[in-house]
Amino acid sequence: MNAWYAVENIAEIDSPALLFYPERIERNIQRTLDIAGGAARLRSHVKTHKCAEIVRMQRAAGITKFKCATIAEAEMATLAGADDVLLAYQPVGPRAKRWARLVSEYGLMAQFACIVDNAASIRELADLYHPIVGPYRVFLDIDCGQHRTGVPAGPLAMELYKQISEDDRLAPVGLHVYDGQIHDVDLNQRKAKCDDAFAPVEALRCELLAAGMSVPTIVAGGTPTFPIHAKRDAALGIECSPGTNVLWDAGYAAGCPDLDFDIAALVLTRVLSKPSAGRLCLDLGHKAIASERPHPRVIFPALPDCSVVMHNEEHLVIEAENAADFKVGDALYGIPWHICPTVALYQEAVIVRAGRAETRWAIAARDRRITV
Repeated sequence: MNAWYAVENIAEIDSPALLFYPERIERNIQRTLDIAGGAARLRSHVKTHKCAEIVRMQRAAGITKFKCATIAEAEMATLAGADDVLLAYQPVGPRAKRWARLVSEYGLMAQFACIVDNAASIRELADLYHPIVGPYRVFLDIDCGQHRTGVPAGPLAMELYKQISEDDRLAPVGLHVYDGQIHDVDLNQRKAKCDDAFAPVEALRCELLAAGMSVPTIVAGGTPTFPIHAKRDAALGIECSPGTNVLWDAGYAAGCPDLDFDIAALVLTRVLSKPSAGRLCLDLGHKAIASERPHPRVIFPALPDCSVVMHNEEHLVIEAENAADFKVGDALYGIPWHICPTVALYQEAVIVRAGRAETRWAIAARDRRITV
């Protein structure tokens, strides 16, 4: 009996290739809606899939708000039907002007917002104001423990939010809070850390409201913590922003066993050579699988006990007890450990429905620039 991911017409697909399974993507979208408690509490991140067809699938399921990391992703999401787009990446230098152009050109199709975390960037964004566009919608980025971007929930955050609120060229729309440092396998430990990290944010919100400022929305969490944030008081205006859940990967499957999403994307590779007994060389180099983390970077269901010998630009050399079962040219399916940067390595994904490769979807937002 073939595995669920097996492709009948595999001989028609060159390797390495990225495979998407839409039926599984649809189930993941529905599961996300169930966990979040409805589309109103979701602001789905597009950085994992970067694909217009998946945005349209989410849009068809009722999801209207999206989050992105690049202006290309924001443009892709807008053209795919997003009503509300957040650039969760502070626009600096030329990117600030690109952001202003995007808002100007697509402002009738969707509403936009971006994040800021310092006074200079707030002033730079305000100086790009144009009366036709109107005030720029802005979230203050809060550092809740990852120490990557943002400011701590405290006096400086109050000062910056006041700066935004008092500038007629800007419209404060809330707080952006990404707790990417929290990835405990145990759900209880994950929840405890998530709640601890969020407590100062909730206190900051109360202080801002008491000072007469509006805080309608808090965009909170990533994939591991969005189920926790989804259960918070609706009065907080929480919007959950998971992204990896749409495609899932081996890393999250191992790290978040409480989240029962389906693996919906694999890579296809082939045996290039058998240089010695027990050894296989595959066409799955650094340019075909995300390589920013230690091995295993990919899990092969057909080679459960394999070990990596070397990994180069175009080659992955492995050793396995059952290597003799494979011949040169045989296809192997791999589950990426980290799907997000893996998707970005491919121009397109091969779409597999009911066991057959049917068509291809462009990974449009892998480019840094589409038109804007």
